Amino acid sequence: MVKMAQKIVPHIWLEKDADKAAEFYVSVFKNSKILTTSHYPGAAEEVSGQKKGSVMTVKFRIEGQDFLVLNGGPAFKPNEAVSFMVYCDTQEEIDYFWDKLSFMPEAEQCGWLKDKFGLSWQITPTILETMIADKDPQKVERVTAAFLKMKKFNIGELKKAYEG
Repeated sequence: MVKMAQKIVPHIWLEKDADKAAEFYVSVFKNSKILTTSHYPGAAEEVSGQKKGSVMTVKFRIEGQDFLVLNGGPAFKPNEAVSFMVYCDTQEEIDYFWDKLSFMPEAEQCGWLKDKFGLSWQITPTILETMIADKDPQKVERVTAAFLKMKKFNIGELKKAYEG
């Protein structure tokens, strides 16, 4: 019996290019690696529409979190109902992830972006969680008004709004 490293693993269905997607994400994030790659057997050709020997799944790890990406065909497409939140401590870190992941400028709003594989990401300053949970409703109001106008978060502007 194989012991799984973690109990819950996000499973990402892509039409194609699961291997390219996994390689891309591993290149963007530190402490990342490809774990396993599986290929479609002949028995799955008819049901899946995928050729025997083509990449079926790629399991990879980013910062200790395992993911599995599937070449599943066109039946389902990624959408904004699920996103991956990346907490960032500095503006430089926000800028780095934004530059690496953002692919569709028209989809950007309030720290959300969409990458070239159609996945949604939230590039979020760590400090924002503290700001929006503050007991002072005026601080929360100012910060919220500020971030609703942003595409990519600006920590300096958020701090100014928070401090009033």
